[in-house]
Amino acid sequence: MTKTQPQNDFQVITNMVQAYFDGLHHGDTKKLRPLFHVDTVLKAPGIRRTREEWLELVDSRPVPQKEGHPYAYKILSIDVVGDQAMVKALCPLLGSIFIDYLGLLKENGQWLFVSKMYADS
Repeated sequence: MTKTQPQNDFQVITNMVQAYFDGLHHGDTKKLRPLFHVDTVLKAPGIRRTREEWLELVDSRPVPQKEGHPYAYKILSIDVVGDQAMVKALCPLLGSIFIDYLGLLKENGQWLFVSKMYADS
């Protein structure tokens, strides 16, 4: 296996974030699950959830696309340093505007989200 070029890493991460946005907007946990490492903890002020707890919540809440919410998610920044990255994303979701900080690691040649912090702005 050849080492991925930094530009390719940036594109892979951008594509992952786009898949994350799509999964959120369509309430598609089958799309979201493989993006996150199994031991990911999602954190917000006063809230801690495992990946599975969060996915159960996504499954049980209204689906933004079906509710007629606009698709207005946006990448605000991506910082890649070696095999780690941090994404800042704007996620208007179900009447709230969240800022998400998504941490990624590249392990065994694969990028995965390993952390998510979010707060309603």
